[in-house]
Amino acid sequence: MIPLSLAYDMRAPDFGTPAPRLYAAMLDQCAWAEANGFHRISFMEHHASTDGYLPSPIVAAAAAAGRTRTVQIGISLMLLPLYDPIRAAEDLAVLDLVCEGRLVLAVGGGYRAEEYAQFGLDIKSRPSRMEAAILTLKKAWTGEPFEYQGRTVRILPKPFQPGGPPIIMGGTSEAAARRAARIADGFQPFVPRYFDVYREELIRLGKTAPPPMQQREGAMFLHVSRNPDRDWEKIAPHALHEANDYGAWAGGDPQYPYQPTSDANALRASGMYRVLTPEEAVGFAIRAGGLSLKPTMGGMDPGLAQESLDLVAAEVLPALRHAMPA
Repeated sequence: MIPLSLAYDMRAPDFGTPAPRLYAAMLDQCAWAEANGFHRISFMEHHASTDGYLPSPIVAAAAAAGRTRTVQIGISLMLLPLYDPIRAAEDLAVLDLVCEGRLVLAVGGGYRAEEYAQFGLDIKSRPSRMEAAILTLKKAWTGEPFEYQGRTVRILPKPFQPGGPPIIMGGTSEAAARRAARIADGFQPFVPRYFDVYREELIRLGKTAPPPMQQREGAMFLHVSRNPDRDWEKIAPHALHEANDYGAWAGGDPQYPYQPTSDANALRASGMYRVLTPEEAVGFAIRAGGLSLKPTMGGMDPGLAQESLDLVAAEVLPALRHAMPA
């Protein structure tokens, strides 16, 4: 069976679903995902947003862990340089215990100066803070005393996973790829070409390199509907909000997929936001090598999202199991 996942950033713009209803729906959807054989539920992180973008992925992940028993609980990406490393080590260890070792952790440095300013930090400190934090987490999760900033500290309880969850680094530069090869347990580039840099650096360091990254068809959002044109009319304002907000944050960076636009039809035609019939969704999932859903995208109506999830459960998943048996 191909990988199945849900992802949440919990954006709640003023014109969309209020945050309390959105969070309640998210937890219900997590339970739905486990009941329908999904493999992972992931939570994102940003700060200083105008729409309440999820600032506390550890809290959200713990809540999802309480509603599930087997599905992986992911944080992707946790903006690690914004955290005190000792407190992060404690919170993540407790989360790993709560979910009994189901935690999958990916960390990144972020790219918005506003986020660092909110915490009284300089964004130029990202590389050094990232490196120090990853090394601190690895020492902390041994459960043994270690030296930290001139004092001896010890972090207990230890995580459920021996040595703690593997730390996957995100990044969009050659420097980040090389740093991940040195200190992390994996690399998750937003731009695929940096994965080659990561592999080359692993080989140079005498480490085992993973296979090259496969290029597959993808999308930032997928909704399944019996009437895609009708549902797109409802989804379009939320897609425009997300794309424009991300595009503004990126400041016109050409390697970033989100670019500001006022044309909903052009956004749909780009392939980033797909509203497909069940039959089309099956073909897409096979070509993409997985099915990743973002049911609360841009503060969407949870009722509309549930209609899509119900179609996924009733028609898409059975067809995928038939086409790609375990």
